[in-house]
Amino acid sequence: MDQQKIRNFSIIAHIDHGKSTLADRLLQLSGAVALRDLKEQILDEMDLERERGITIKASAVTIEMVVDGETYMFNLIDTPGHVDFHYEVDRALAACDGALLVVDATQGVQAQTVANAYAAVGNDLEIIPVVNKIDLPGASPEDTAIEIEHVLGISADNVQFISAKSGVGIPELVKAVVEHLPPPKGDPAAPLQALIFDSEYNDYRGVICYIRMVAGTISKGQKILLMGRQRTYLITELGKFRPRVTPCQTLSAGETGYMVASIKTLKDVTVGDTITDAVHPAPKALPGYKPPALMVFCDFYPSSGESYDNLREALERLSLNDSSFTYNPQHSDALGPGYRCGFLGLLHMEIVQERLERECGVSVVQTAPSVTYEVLLQNGEIKRVEAAGDLPDPSAIEELREPWVEMQIITPDESVGNVMKLAEMRRGEYKRTEYLSPQRVMLTYDFPFGDILYDFYDKLKSGTRGYGTMDYHVIGFRAGDLVKLDIMVNHTKVDALSLICHRSSADRRGRKFLIRLRREIGRQQFEVRLQAAIGSRILASETIKPFRKNVTAKCYGGDVTRKRKLLEKQKAGKKRMKNIGNVEIPQKAFMTVLEPED
Repeated sequence: MDQQKIRNFSIIAHIDHGKSTLADRLLQLSGAVALRDLKEQILDEMDLERERGITIKASAVTIEMVVDGETYMFNLIDTPGHVDFHYEVDRALAACDGALLVVDATQGVQAQTVANAYAAVGNDLEIIPVVNKIDLPGASPEDTAIEIEHVLGISADNVQFISAKSGVGIPELVKAVVEHLPPPKGDPAAPLQALIFDSEYNDYRGVICYIRMVAGTISKGQKILLMGRQRTYLITELGKFRPRVTPCQTLSAGETGYMVASIKTLKDVTVGDTITDAVHPAPKALPGYKPPALMVFCDFYPSSGESYDNLREALERLSLNDSSFTYNPQHSDALGPGYRCGFLGLLHMEIVQERLERECGVSVVQTAPSVTYEVLLQNGEIKRVEAAGDLPDPSAIEELREPWVEMQIITPDESVGNVMKLAEMRRGEYKRTEYLSPQRVMLTYDFPFGDILYDFYDKLKSGTRGYGTMDYHVIGFRAGDLVKLDIMVNHTKVDALSLICHRSSADRRGRKFLIRLRREIGRQQFEVRLQAAIGSRILASETIKPFRKNVTAKCYGGDVTRKRKLLEKQKAGKKRMKNIGNVEIPQKAFMTVLEPED
């Protein structure tokens, strides 16, 4: 197709502002999906996406639209809205020439709206602002358009007003895409350059690469070179998602599609790599992507009845379809062999655990998540630490640094006091206040990432009556007065329960943690002592009393020494049991650290 009639764009927005519904209406208008096959969120193929009502993976699709008698090719990518999957948004934007920025007419500009708009501007994309849900009773389309202009600097004259649910304004939006978004610039006659913007694994065809053609032409049967890996392959299949898989013979500059080349594992493909011709390669590779910043780590151990091999196979299988998490072997004295896994955020971690149980049938014991820390050693070496159990000896540590994030919080003006109080409790450092409208305020704070990881979002929603939203990005590591809080069960340190926290909160956190832990661990035949300690200093202690059995119940009458012998025998047995007895720690005990503070 003529390059002037191709439009490549992403749909970006805050959570629940209507991205996937807009993609449905565009598919319906183009006739790409028959009426009998039409369903809500047609591009969300995972069961988890449908159940939770969120987009987890970006989905690319090619459709053809007729505008004023001319046929145009739209290559659109529906992206996630949650902050944990912002990496998916970045990858999608790098493969596009424009973006539709969708804003809910009832909620206005939200935290992720601002973050996505800045990401699109950072990729030099043309933005069309779209005000959605204009048919809802509480909608204020004109006020939302003015807010977009005030906050983002995008002229209110360019705003498109639509209802993705009912289809109102969709034809006008399609016309605006043709008029305002630029066609791709690549030269079809130049040496081949194609960007891999995503990939997935298929048991029968190997790795399927999602590609954006930047320059040149690619054909089925062509020998190609992956410039990053310096490996050559022969293309066995090319095609597009319409949204069904539709094979084709060639793809030219400006188009998007998929490629199959008998690539065996996802490790052979790097997202952001450049594909070129093996015989006449391009002079240089495309810029590509930064690797994802994995900020949350936790350990997965096989639960009782599961084998370590089953867990390893399940993680291998899952990593073939989700390359944005990592796993490395780990061993715990209390839990045995397992894996240390890295994730983009807490929601990403939850999704991976649920997929392990659903798709792979593996039950795991999961430790409480922690963030990455930097340790400056006495010899000047800097080391990254992902869990409290990996900390070197305290005498070797010069400085312990924690990750900090810059956060934008958008809230109604009457909730500003609650937000500031919450920020103060979480060691937030105030930076600035901006009024988006007379009723809505954007507060900017710096926070230690570990203090907002667990329940900050829930507290924010409670303090703002559900209207508060937030977005954050990591700004670096800072030194802090941090300590390792050890948890001991029967005088044995359990590394999987240990955590790193600020010294000022160590006493309080240790006491609360032990109280919760005591509730989760069942009573034994012997006494169980729980302790929280910093080094050799015990901060708190709790005791789980043993079961008591009346061994003298059947011994009545006679000499009292008979009863004494039985009691001494019981005492000796309990002592021996305590020496060799193991305490079974249930899964819920490891997650008690995630329970919200009182």
